[in-house]
Amino acid sequence: MKERPIAIDLFAGCGGMSLGLEAAGFDVAVAVEFDAVHALVHHFNFPYCNTICKDISQVKSTEIIDSLKLKGYSTEVDLIAGGPPCQGFSHIGKRQIDDPRNALVFEYLRLVSEIRPKYFLFENVPGIGTGKHQQFLEELMIKFASIGYRIQKPIKIIDASEYGAPQKRKRLIIIGSREDVTWAKYPEINCDNVDKFTTVSEAISDLEKIEAFTNTDKGIAIANLEYVGKRKKYCIKPSDIFALCHLRQVNPIVYGHIGSVHTQTSIERFANTEPGTVEPKSRFFKLAANGLCNTLRAGTNSDKGAYTAPRPIHYSLPRCITVREAARLHVFPDWFQFHRTIWHGFRQIGNAVIPLLSKKLGSSVIDALGEKTTKFKCLTLEKMPEELLSYNRSQASAYWGIADNVIPKRKPLV
Repeated sequence: MKERPIAIDLFAGCGGMSLGLEAAGFDVAVAVEFDAVHALVHHFNFPYCNTICKDISQVKSTEIIDSLKLKGYSTEVDLIAGGPPCQGFSHIGKRQIDDPRNALVFEYLRLVSEIRPKYFLFENVPGIGTGKHQQFLEELMIKFASIGYRIQKPIKIIDASEYGAPQKRKRLIIIGSREDVTWAKYPEINCDNVDKFTTVSEAISDLEKIEAFTNTDKGIAIANLEYVGKRKKYCIKPSDIFALCHLRQVNPIVYGHIGSVHTQTSIERFANTEPGTVEPKSRFFKLAANGLCNTLRAGTNSDKGAYTAPRPIHYSLPRCITVREAARLHVFPDWFQFHRTIWHGFRQIGNAVIPLLSKKLGSSVIDALGEKTTKFKCLTLEKMPEELLSYNRSQASAYWGIADNVIPKRKPLV
């Protein structure tokens, strides 16, 4: 069996991009994530990867190369992927590449420039390429060209639903190819037929038969779930679009079907809302069984008000969706684990790249590399301790050996 191509995931979160790249055939050898809780969940799901929990500005390229050597990987990196947060894009005014609020883009550029991967994937919000921010994007293209990378143009804003995700989620994607390699191209969208889109019910209808947990996540026995049709990809063992993923040693139980406790008044309001419309008071969107989910968002940390992003209302039950339902709508398989709390679980999903999309992008790079995925070996990974998924911020910071005030702690809302 042939060794897989090597990918590095910057701004990795819980691992949406990593999962899609692994499903395409890559080994995600190194990942960098600033949030200690998210980094721990990434470490749990990718035990073969060296997850670095550190501010990316403090990560040297030599540290990444040394990590590759320590793990026995080649230091010739095939792909760097990531979506650096760009805070300047949410403000009105002239935003150029020198804006200090967009410093994380510099760090992405720095590591690409120093490590010199064959390809890179840059993912970001659509706003980076519109209006007054277009100048930033143009300058970014010049920067990439100056370090020896060709960009496929025009730059595309891709909607994951057009590739089969049951969620409308648009992202600007830049694909860069080093000057001495074959160009990587944008993946073609699904054929325009009845199977083009995956509906909400096709993704989560088997879960509606099981009452959501509100206190203790007892888990669901897989015998109670139906992995048929378009739900085959969610199977507890890697299958369908995730067939190339390494095998995780997880319990035959599906966790994350946990939801919030609603007041009777809210329940009545949710029940009286028509599917496909917004509930007037909460402004929550009610899903339609045969429609697509609206874009799932992460909310904010306590330094921004501990804002919980609106969670869609289930199409047939008077409640908001559960963490596992959100994961399904984001195209995470049931074997992929999230933090055991609702707060962190929803944040991890809302922040993540949809794995189906990152698989499509990764597969385009695999094609450009000329690799044959049939030669790739799938490993059985070591079993990870499940208590890692319940660590609070302080415990997770202690695990990584960092201060627990790097990211402000969540404060109770009153």
